[in-house]
Amino acid sequence: MPLPDYQTIMLPLLRAVGDDEEHVMTDVIMELSNEFKLSDEERQRMLPSGVQTVMYNRVGWARTYMLKAGLLERKARGKIRITQRGKDVLSKKPARIDQKFLQQFPEFLEFKKASVPKDEEEERPETPDDLLGSGYQKLKQTLTEDLLEHIRNCSPAFFENLVIDLLVAIGYGGSPEDARRVGKSGDGGIDGVIKEDKLGLDEIYVQAKRWDGTVGRPVVQSFVGSLEGQKARKGVFITTSQFSGDAREYVKHLEKKVVLIDGEKLASLMIEHGVGVAQVARYDIKKIDSDYFAEG
Repeated sequence: MPLPDYQTIMLPLLRAVGDDEEHVMTDVIMELSNEFKLSDEERQRMLPSGVQTVMYNRVGWARTYMLKAGLLERKARGKIRITQRGKDVLSKKPARIDQKFLQQFPEFLEFKKASVPKDEEEERPETPDDLLGSGYQKLKQTLTEDLLEHIRNCSPAFFENLVIDLLVAIGYGGSPEDARRVGKSGDGGIDGVIKEDKLGLDEIYVQAKRWDGTVGRPVVQSFVGSLEGQKARKGVFITTSQFSGDAREYVKHLEKKVVLIDGEKLASLMIEHGVGVAQVARYDIKKIDSDYFAEG
């Protein structure tokens, strides 16, 4: 049997974890490979990038889409479990689960809307450039959500060090060692202090908080009060969630310079500066060099 596409994998994957237990992804991939009667060559076939097997990649995408639709939930690292919605779907004995099937769930539609930049209902067919761009956006959106999930599961101390690593990677501060040392202060609502530049001409005070709900104006005001206590002029408040509109409006009118970085911006900066992520593939896109073909 040829390698199944990721949509063909969805229903067998849901069945494989349908016993309400936590399942390790590597075990699930082996079980599905047996179910599809894959040969050794098919099991070991790699993506063009050479960093992952084709089967692992396709099962991973099947898992991702069903996570977004609420049929699966992610547990500990590398483990998944079926949700009540997933069990309800299995009880109806569907003939197939694919993207069209998943569009009945609002969470999946929202995910698709957020990850695809162009209007999918537009009749004009997508060009290769459209496909490449939308594919990149999907990958980045998924990576952003995975990054935030990992951050929420780490310890507060690890998160504070992560923030310092990021600020150093962006270009602030002296050496990472110096930044880490001052980053352990935790004094008066301040989680870290980092030099604005390598010469240390000014200092930036940092608060790094993992937050479940929206961060409102009172919390930001408290941070600003901590800056007053330190006679500080600049501050960065970083959270894994989001800030209310009132909080963002408040910092616009401060004499001090306070920057608010929400979860989505945090993940974007980590991806941009290579903090907590690793490159798995690179594609060089080329075009015709018109100057080369100019005659005369």
